[in-house]
Amino acid sequence: MKLFKMMVLAVGLLAGGTVFAQEFDANLQIKPRYEFRNGYKAPIPHGETPGQFISSRSRLNLNFKQDQFVTKFTIQNVRVWGDVATNAKSDVNGIQVFEAWAQYNFNDKWSTRLGRQVISYDNQRILGEADWGMQAQSHDAALVSYKNKKSQLDVAFSYSANAETDIATPYTVANYKTMQYAWYHNEFGKLNMSLLFLNTGYENKLTPPIPTPTPELKVDYMQTFGTYMNSKGKSWDGNLWFYGQTGKSNTYNVSAFDAALNFNYALTDKFKAGLGYEYLSGKSQSDKSTDIKSFYPLFGTNHGFNGYMDYFYVGNHRNSVGLQDAFLKFGYNVNKWQFALLPHIFNSANTVLDATGNKMDNYLGTEIDLTFGYAVHKFVNVTGGYSQMFASDTMQRLKGGDVDHTNNWAWLCVNVNPQVFSYKK
Repeated sequence: MKLFKMMVLAVGLLAGGTVFAQEFDANLQIKPRYEFRNGYKAPIPHGETPGQFISSRSRLNLNFKQDQFVTKFTIQNVRVWGDVATNAKSDVNGIQVFEAWAQYNFNDKWSTRLGRQVISYDNQRILGEADWGMQAQSHDAALVSYKNKKSQLDVAFSYSANAETDIATPYTVANYKTMQYAWYHNEFGKLNMSLLFLNTGYENKLTPPIPTPTPELKVDYMQTFGTYMNSKGKSWDGNLWFYGQTGKSNTYNVSAFDAALNFNYALTDKFKAGLGYEYLSGKSQSDKSTDIKSFYPLFGTNHGFNGYMDYFYVGNHRNSVGLQDAFLKFGYNVNKWQFALLPHIFNSANTVLDATGNKMDNYLGTEIDLTFGYAVHKFVNVTGGYSQMFASDTMQRLKGGDVDHTNNWAWLCVNVNPQVFSYKK
C-alpha cells in the first residue's frame, strides 16, 4: 500500500509542473455476496435442488480533477468463488473496464463527457446503474450537459460496432446499434419533474446463409418517452411516473406504457410506511396481432422494482402479458441498523390462457421481501435479505416450475469500500 501511494504521488508531482488546483483519489470495493436460490426468477421445478454460490466484485476507482478537466477510470473483476482452480493461470472473466471517461467543463453551466460511463437518472426505472448485478451497467457514449440552479438538460448519443472494419458488417453484440436521448429536469418549488426522450436502434439480425456482398443492414428504432415527478414534505414523500413506448422492434410495431404511483409517510423518526402501484402494459395471449404491446424498462435498475426475487423484467418477462404490482413498504431504522418489509401482490395486466385455451385468473402471486442492513464500520456495510414467493397456477403457466414447492431466496452481502488514497493541492 505504501508503494502504491508513492507511485500515485510521483505521477501527481510530475503532472503538476505548473501550479494548478488538482485533486486525485483512489478507492477500492470488495463485495462478496452469498445467495441461496430456491425458486429465484421462476418457480423451481419439482425434484430440483436449490442453487447456492458466492459471487464477488473487486473494483478500483481512480478519480482525477484539475480545473475544468475531470476524469474517471474504473476497472473491476467479477467472479464466482471457485470458478477457477486455486492454481489457475488465467481467470474466467478477467479484468473489465467499467468506466473510462473524460469530462471538460466549459464553464459552470456547460460540460461534455466522452467514454464508458454510468448513465442513471431519477429513480433509475428506465436508465440506471443496475448495481445489484455484480457487473453493473455502463455505456459507451458522448454526453453534453447544461446545468443551472434549478434545471438540467442532458443530451447524449452512442454508436456501436463489433470492431474496426473497412466495410459494413452485421452487429452481433447483444446491445443497441445506436442510441440517443435527451433528459430535462426542473424544480418547481417542492415539485421536481423530469422529462425523458430515448431513441434506441437495434439492428435486424441476418440469418445464415448470409449473402456476399452483405446486404444493407436495417435498424429498427424504438422510442421511450415520459415523465418522472417527485415531491417531499416534512414527514412524507411521493413520486409518480408515466412512460410510453412506440416505434419498431424486430420489424414489429410497438405500442406500450408504464405508469406508477408511490407514497411514503414517516410515522416516527425511526419508522416509515408506504404504499404503491405500478402497471406495465402487456399483450393478451388471445391477441393474434403482431404488434408489441408489452412495456420493457430497457436499461433500468429493474431489481429494485416488482419484488427482489426478480420474477419480472430482470432479463425476463419481455413481450409477455404485462404486470400489475400493488405493494406496501415498511422501514425501521435504529442506530446502525436498517430493516425493511415489502409485500407485493402481482396480477397480470392481460389475459393468460391455459393449455386448453381457457382464460385463467389474473392473480400471479404474492411475494414477501425482508431486508436488513448494518453499518459495521465507516468502510464496511453488511446487508442481507429473505424473500418468499407464494405463486399461483397462472404464474406456473407463464414461467413453468412447481408453485406447490416452497419457492424462496436468501442472500447475505458484505460491502467493503475504503478510500485508499487522496491527494489535493
